[in-house]
Amino acid sequence: MAKEGRNIIDEQVVVGEEKGFVRLATLNRPRQLNVISSEVVLKLAEYLETWEKDDKTKLILIKGAGRAFSAGGDLKMFYDGRESKDSCLEVVYRMYWLCYHIHTYKKTQVSFVNGISMGGGASLMVPMKFSVVTEKTVFATPEASIGFHTDCGFSYIHSRLPGHLGEFLALTGARLNGKELVAIGMATHFVPSAKLADLEERLVGLDSGEMDVVRSTVEEFSEKVDLDKDSILNKQTIIDECFSKESVKHIIQAFEAEGSKEGNEWITPVIKGLKRSSPTGLKITLRSIREGRKQTLSDCLKKEFRITVNILRSTISPDVYEGIRALTIEKDNSPKWSPATLDEVAEEKINLVFEPLEGDLELHIPETEENRWGGKYET
Repeated sequence: MAKEGRNIIDEQVVVGEEKGFVRLATLNRPRQLNVISSEVVLKLAEYLETWEKDDKTKLILIKGAGRAFSAGGDLKMFYDGRESKDSCLEVVYRMYWLCYHIHTYKKTQVSFVNGISMGGGASLMVPMKFSVVTEKTVFATPEASIGFHTDCGFSYIHSRLPGHLGEFLALTGARLNGKELVAIGMATHFVPSAKLADLEERLVGLDSGEMDVVRSTVEEFSEKVDLDKDSILNKQTIIDECFSKESVKHIIQAFEAEGSKEGNEWITPVIKGLKRSSPTGLKITLRSIREGRKQTLSDCLKKEFRITVNILRSTISPDVYEGIRALTIEKDNSPKWSPATLDEVAEEKINLVFEPLEGDLELHIPETEENRWGGKYET
């Protein structure tokens, strides 16, 4: 019986547990680095809605099984649906709708991010009331490099980072570690991984979801953050100077000029990565981040939904499928972009990706508290 019970849990993509007044959600696809599939989104939304409405639930904990928190969206799922129009419409809609509810969740949540947290997976980290990172945490938003764009609310999040760091992270896919995430406010606490189990046990034992109580408990285990000398965050002046330029082309030119100066050797591999990335993905991403500065969370998510649907429809380019093929299917790392250069990507084409979708095919964000959990895909 015990073995049967273990197998049932192993098969669940998200394991939900009730522990007193605490509810624990574990992303449970460790062999796939806990990538987000349609089933994962469905179960997470179901748990979070139930727990927010449950008076007995005071605190929510989210973590990932294995060496990843979540590596983001299930790219193979998108690739397999490439021949069928809007085959992934439902999972995209549900994910962005869920992102809104995570950002605005009524109860205290704590995410334990002890590993890879990338793309859409990081949308289960950054918006939480408390996000605990460790020395094993690796964050990135590398979507532009494969012909996609920075989504799941990150056109809102990145556009609010210091200076032009958001443009830098979105365009280059640069990685940040746990200490760096705390330093820029994308995580709240750094806790050594060896202490995570004890912290979880303490939180489960709390008879409270009060912010101050949870905060003081986490702080008992957390450590002060000191950035490494070569941290990218210590390059903010150069980043701001280059990534404030008006276009991707001008950003790369300015960045190359800085890279030619003594002591800026770190720029060379970043430039190589930018030049290997999808020109269409880069242009879409820069515009989305720039627009995000003046948009609300709801506006950003609605915009991202339109962009994603148009990208998956190959409205102006099939780059996303070529990027996924080169990265994860055939793994030759030699994508053939179409168009192949930044100069060939016309602004009129980029405009098409941002246009409202036909009919009622838009993301419906709840506008009143009474209808907070309304706007579901099925309705």
